[in-house]
Amino acid sequence: MKWKGRRQSSNVEDRRGMGMGGKTVIGGGLGSIIIVLLFTLLGGNPGDLLGNNQTSDTGSQAPPPYQESAGEKELADFVSVVLADTEDVWSDEFKKKGLQYENPKLVLYTGSVQSACGSASSAVGPFYCPGDHKLYIDLSFYQELKQKFQAPGDFAMAYVIAHEVGHHVQTLLHTGDQASQAQKRSNEYSVRFELQADYLAGVWAHYAQGKGYLENGDLEEAVNAASAVGDDNIQKKSQGYVVPESFTHGTSEQRKRWFNKGFKNGTIEGGDTFKAANL
Repeated sequence: MKWKGRRQSSNVEDRRGMGMGGKTVIGGGLGSIIIVLLFTLLGGNPGDLLGNNQTSDTGSQAPPPYQESAGEKELADFVSVVLADTEDVWSDEFKKKGLQYENPKLVLYTGSVQSACGSASSAVGPFYCPGDHKLYIDLSFYQELKQKFQAPGDFAMAYVIAHEVGHHVQTLLHTGDQASQAQKRSNEYSVRFELQADYLAGVWAHYAQGKGYLENGDLEEAVNAASAVGDDNIQKKSQGYVVPESFTHGTSEQRKRWFNKGFKNGTIEGGDTFKAANL
């Protein structure tokens, strides 16, 4: 992706090295981490699972300033440029509808973080919290994408950010508000909600291509990342078998298809997964 020398967003909140503000999450072991990862990876609400975690005070002494490496600085600059691109795209799209887009904040953190949705560790992956309109990401996830999910490339990371911003767009447009609370708690609702965020990520990629930002192989990187974080792929890797009725984000094929659909259409219209007969 052609990103160097372009505008960076001013809506980045750097909490790296700050931890939980003097508190440490008491985890539940590897099994709990896997459950949380499956539930929240790329868009879930960690507050549903982590909000009631116990904490222990570790003192009020301020941590030393975070020392980022050259690689971390470049990655932080990159995600800031991607966020700026999403601001431009969604501001224009909302304006077409007579609406005003509210820019979200992107919080960079290391290890663990506190949000309006509760406390979370980096094990949950990137997430969006509708309670404070902020995206949260530990930049180490970039390495996880490459090594654990075999989804390398800067545009794979751009897809992740665009997906989380898609959840912010859903929040502003009150997507799914017409559904009953019981339906919102269902796996089918969650899958439809996540696939719509994939569609919206595709819409952003459509405009990134139109502005000449994409390079050869970028689209393939995004599609590969969407496939890598499909429920079926994650379950197969983590437990060796697939349980379709437990899916919360969609299969690899579904995630690729809805991203590609958004990329092709380039509009908010056409991405209503809640009305789609077949996902």
